[in-house]
Amino acid sequence: MKEKSVFVEFFGDNPLIRILDFLIEKRPFDTTKEEIIKETGISRVSLFKYWKKIEEFSVVKKTREIGKASLFVLNDENPIVQKLLILESELIKRAMNVDSEKVPLKIVK
Repeated sequence: MKEKSVFVEFFGDNPLIRILDFLIEKRPFDTTKEEIIKETGISRVSLFKYWKKIEEFSVVKKTREIGKASLFVLNDENPIVQKLLILESELIKRAMNVDSEKVPLKIVK
């Protein structure tokens, strides 16, 4: 099982957070809905339930089509996405500081 990211740990493990986390991790590369389903472990029904909101708030933008599959990328121009990226960055920094304080530093001579 894949280890939970700091983003998922902070916001809770639910389908929407998993989708957002995947899109953030995948950035700047585009992805299909099928890949999101496969990599996040959520059901098709859950993806489509939340996908409407994701598109409504322009969190993703369609980049291209390959056959019948549409590919999407996180919309970095969206102010909501920009704030999520800043928040994720701060969470990672915070987690690194907390972890570095927990682990004793060994000095090698």
